[in-house]
Amino acid sequence: MKKSNPLRKIFLLALTAIIICSYKEETKWTCLLDKNLSHWDNYLSFRHQIGYNGQAPKDKDGKLIPPIGLNKTGYNVFTVKEEGNEPVLKISGEIYGCLITKEEYSNYHLSLKVRWGDKKWDPRKKLLKDSGILYHSVGQPGAEYWRTWMQSQEFQIMEGHMGDYWSQANSAIDIKAFIPEGMMNSVADENQPFVPFGKDGESGFCLRSANYENGPGEWNTVELICFNGNSLHLVNGHVVMILRNSRSVVDGKTLPMIKGKIQLQSEAAEVYYKDIKIQTLESFPTEYAKYFQ
Repeated sequence: MKKSNPLRKIFLLALTAIIICSYKEETKWTCLLDKNLSHWDNYLSFRHQIGYNGQAPKDKDGKLIPPIGLNKTGYNVFTVKEEGNEPVLKISGEIYGCLITKEEYSNYHLSLKVRWGDKKWDPRKKLLKDSGILYHSVGQPGAEYWRTWMQSQEFQIMEGHMGDYWSQANSAIDIKAFIPEGMMNSVADENQPFVPFGKDGESGFCLRSANYENGPGEWNTVELICFNGNSLHLVNGHVVMILRNSRSVVDGKTLPMIKGKIQLQSEAAEVYYKDIKIQTLESFPTEYAKYFQ
């Protein structure tokens, strides 16, 4: 009888443990994209025009045009196709709106891939292609300037601006950034102190620290990590913004804003998303905790 090699047994046991741990780590992710968009509702507001000033639009007779609404069929703004045996979400951008997760999330790591299509619509035909991830989304759609999205924090998805921050409605947050000055936009920087942005700050907008977007037509991996009101914006593996103390300011009262739905914007530009996945966190990932020390 052939004798077994104890070193070989130890090696196989160690290899098995590594495989099992890797599998467990991988299965923590929940996929949020399928052909039926079963994890999402959709909302459409208006076909926006040049000159829209933040008020609900009116028809030629001066009557208010109502938003299209929630889960209306027949518009094909949000569609899913198979590409390389995986679902790919196409957002046409033709009508302002969003996909909205059916569930609320807090303390999570969201990861997805994004690339641009070719088409643009009014009012962005001569502007950069635009979309966005809106997180900690609460309340009803139509709360912000464009009368389309819920109150939320925005991870900007825009040509040359992936990872920027926008406040939506009454949201506010602190960002490690250079202080705003005059007409110049503030820029995120991990070596700067935290500066307030949004409802109780000097500005509701902050530029990402640097541009890490891939070339035209290429997929980009964007990640959002949120834990107890702190968050990170990552683009292709690079941390481009450090944010903390997510909150809303309503009637002078400050309330924590650390849980909510996730929205993907339709904002007058054709854009594609795939590999949308999320996992719950029990603590801030060790490799990123340093940004908040």
